[in-house]
Amino acid sequence: MASAKHFFDDPTTAVLSALRGVTLLNPSLLFDEKNKIIYRHPSSIASPKNVSVICGGGSGHEPGFSAFVGQGALTACVAGTIFASPSAQQVRACLSQRLPAETEGVVVVVTNYTGDVLNFGMGIEKARAMGKKVEMVVVADDVGVGRAKGGKVGRRGLSGTALVVKICGALAEAGASVRDCAKVGRLVVDNLVSVGASLSRVHVPGRSLQEAQDEVERLGPGLVEIGMGIHNEPGCEKVKTDLPGLVKIMLAQLLDPNDKDRAYVKIEKGADTVLLINNFGGTSNLELSGVVTEIVSQLDRDYGLHPRRVFFGTFFGSLNGPGFIISVLKLAVTGLGSGKSILELLDAPAEATGWAASVKPETWEKRYGQVDATDEEEKNDTRTSNLKVDPSALKSSLKSGLNKLISCEAEVTRYDSIVGDGDCGVGLKRGAEGINQYLEEVDIPTDALLSLTKIASIVEATMDGTSGALYAIFLNALAANIRKQDSTNTTDLTPLMWAHALSESLKDLGVYTPAQPGDRTLMDALVPFVETLKSTGSTKQAAEAAKRGAESTKGMKPSLGRSVYVGGKGHDEVPDPGAYGLSQFLTGLAEAL
Repeated sequence: MASAKHFFDDPTTAVLSALRGVTLLNPSLLFDEKNKIIYRHPSSIASPKNVSVICGGGSGHEPGFSAFVGQGALTACVAGTIFASPSAQQVRACLSQRLPAETEGVVVVVTNYTGDVLNFGMGIEKARAMGKKVEMVVVADDVGVGRAKGGKVGRRGLSGTALVVKICGALAEAGASVRDCAKVGRLVVDNLVSVGASLSRVHVPGRSLQEAQDEVERLGPGLVEIGMGIHNEPGCEKVKTDLPGLVKIMLAQLLDPNDKDRAYVKIEKGADTVLLINNFGGTSNLELSGVVTEIVSQLDRDYGLHPRRVFFGTFFGSLNGPGFIISVLKLAVTGLGSGKSILELLDAPAEATGWAASVKPETWEKRYGQVDATDEEEKNDTRTSNLKVDPSALKSSLKSGLNKLISCEAEVTRYDSIVGDGDCGVGLKRGAEGINQYLEEVDIPTDALLSLTKIASIVEATMDGTSGALYAIFLNALAANIRKQDSTNTTDLTPLMWAHALSESLKDLGVYTPAQPGDRTLMDALVPFVETLKSTGSTKQAAEAAKRGAESTKGMKPSLGRSVYVGGKGHDEVPDPGAYGLSQFLTGLAEAL
């Protein structure tokens, strides 16, 4: 059983203290406490024009993310709360304030979890809109959730992320371009497989002892869970076996070419590979060393593999989880010439305490000057436009939709409690109330672009979770597509102009989510609304189409989001909460027109 006793009972204090500790272990690093960013001191960066590499995600995976910042690895990282992605606002602060101004561009390494991809994606789009070169590398190395179960969600990101970060960081340090850094990062992901196993779930600081006991009972005595994720997620199977039997199952999931559900990478006998054995955080080094012996022995005996490098330790923990992850990387050719092979990049020196290399004495001795780390006001780069709307009509229709959305919060929450985690209604209400407050306190401008940009920023600040990220990405894309229709003459924004911008924004949203109608998401309401508005120019008809789309989700099997992992017959009984909430807003909007 994972211990339920902690030195920090307050998770917020634990996260902030841990991040401060990173800077005490490496004096070349700084801490932006408000945004939970660890970043390199400017005077520690010898070549500020080089590509910057950033990463991030939920806390609880230490030393992952924060302790990978340093020369030859990450330029900065962004931390969320325990097991939760950082917000898009934190990501934007990192991209705009905590990287060298001269940097040629940025490679953002993101683990494949919905919240991380969406929130980092939102920050990336903001940065690109301001003219920055930014590439995203999504790490998806888990084979525990196979193709059939993973569906459109795809493979999760596990400890193989450490290898991707190290390789991209070394390549950036060598002066490679943004394109080449991202290209090699994706090459590594394409040749990387990982799977985890644990004897128990972890205990999160601040939760009760009873919750800890409940977690243990869910797994069951004497069992080990294979396919465990780094966020305490359930695995793919529970087995009662010894260590050799466990390793045999895990290696088969990684390397058996006949397992069509999990054979993501073809690794032939004698192939050049790298092996990484990652501690979940609660396994003793004595036991983990024994695990290494068993893994290397079976790789030799059963698969004819002799790893060129074996990395051992805690790279991406799961708090105090009593388990481990096996990652196997097939060494592919980068095509970038001497000194830039994957193996050479892994061997390159790095001053990051989360990696195997230690900090050089010269770094300890150097006296760094003070840096003003006070928060900078986010610059408002929104330009005015000649696209006009009637402020009174806009306010009236928005308030009608927002009030209808607020009034149905309890219903949305009930639906989400049946098929999800129960937070959808509260999140939608929080965003609606934020926009309502803005409408009450400020005179709405006639400039459509200014109004839309402000509403998007309110959604970013008030709505969290996956829904908040989806809405914020869509609204920011909508602002960009509205701007494309601007001209030198004053023009009233027509329903068809709105429809065109909305249609283009759906395409932009598709970059960050594979969701489509039929997947039981808010897209089941949003897409019919946009398509009907584009074909008819009628907001009322479009709202009716959104309502029908939301109703059609009742009985629909989910393909994306947390609902994928929720059992029972709830999906047959209620519509998708996100689609229903959106349809209610659009109905109220249309009623006021």
